[in-house]
Amino acid sequence: MMLKFLFLAYKNLKRRRIRTILTILAVATSMAALVSLLGFNIGYQRALANDVEKMGYQVLVTAKGCPYEAATMMLQGGGGLRYIGEDVFTRIAQNPHVDKITPQLIEVVTDPDLPGGVGLRYFLGIEKTSFSELRPWIKFKAGGWFDGENSDEAIIGYEAAELEQRLVGDKIFIPGINKILKVVGIFERMGTQDDGITFLPIKTLQRIFRREGKITGMGIRLKNLDQYPEFEEELFRVPEIQVISMAQVKGTILNLIGRARIMVMSVAVIAIFIAVIGVMNAVLMSVFERTREIGVMKAIGASRFHIFKLIWLETILYCTVGGAGGITIAILGGNFVGRLARTVLPYSPRGDLVLITPGLLLTCFFGTIAMGILAGIYPALRASGQRPIDAINSMVG
Repeated sequence: MMLKFLFLAYKNLKRRRIRTILTILAVATSMAALVSLLGFNIGYQRALANDVEKMGYQVLVTAKGCPYEAATMMLQGGGGLRYIGEDVFTRIAQNPHVDKITPQLIEVVTDPDLPGGVGLRYFLGIEKTSFSELRPWIKFKAGGWFDGENSDEAIIGYEAAELEQRLVGDKIFIPGINKILKVVGIFERMGTQDDGITFLPIKTLQRIFRREGKITGMGIRLKNLDQYPEFEEELFRVPEIQVISMAQVKGTILNLIGRARIMVMSVAVIAIFIAVIGVMNAVLMSVFERTREIGVMKAIGASRFHIFKLIWLETILYCTVGGAGGITIAILGGNFVGRLARTVLPYSPRGDLVLITPGLLLTCFFGTIAMGILAGIYPALRASGQRPIDAINSMVG
């Protein structure tokens, strides 16, 4: 019996193809926006957590400045940070709360010879032993570590090596410095900003850029993360530095992104509300156009429940097909939304920014069906309440 009603509801929608197509497109567009935004919420948080975790440390120490700017620059491998002395690093390394610590020096140069045109080349000076202790999971695709702490050698991140077609043994040139380095290693893909960076021994980078005794920051892993407030208080007395918890960085970035996300999500909810109104309007118009037809059906024995069920199924079909179409659009367009987000966000972690999970799809799909159920109640009640006499009067008129 239900299949007959479904088939009849489908035939009724097919009779008004243009209206049906436009209504379904409205639902599909609204649902695609909602799924994409929810997928972005999941994907961005997961990608950011992955980036923070792969930093290898829990606390970042930099020169005084904007903590958010400093943290995002360190996450991105960016430059422009102020410098602090190595004596500060030595003092902090002796703190009893510190388990592991590694210094870092970031330098950025403009390279006109990069594939695709002028671009920025990022150099990160590291200390081999402490860096590898904080990131023991790092592996080499080819080659290995530097031969010495002051050698003119470089290790290239996976993506930088792929982009520039570099191999172990190649020579690379630092623009503006007139310095040639030998590639001794290529890291495997890490899935972070490090994939696009060129790594040098920190002493070498200091010498090349004339930054002797200077660093841009240091990463720290504490013996007990619960002691972070005490550790921060102790370092507060050092005037030239600031202490940043990577957990706080994660929360700060998510809060900044969350404000924009709430605004866009509000727009998506309004679009869905408008789509629901559009579905109700389409079904109501159909009901008004079929006054005679509904009256005749009731005159030959159709009950109010039969009419109610028929109109209700039409509404649910609108939303179900539109919801399925919207989910399909969101899945196919997920990469495009991710690329678009990277162009407008102040910081975008590596990995998929839009992550559409099966659970999200099921929730949105059943939400669409529920939307159809609610949207169809009034038109179905309106149709089922019509009297056969109304059909006779309309025929006479």
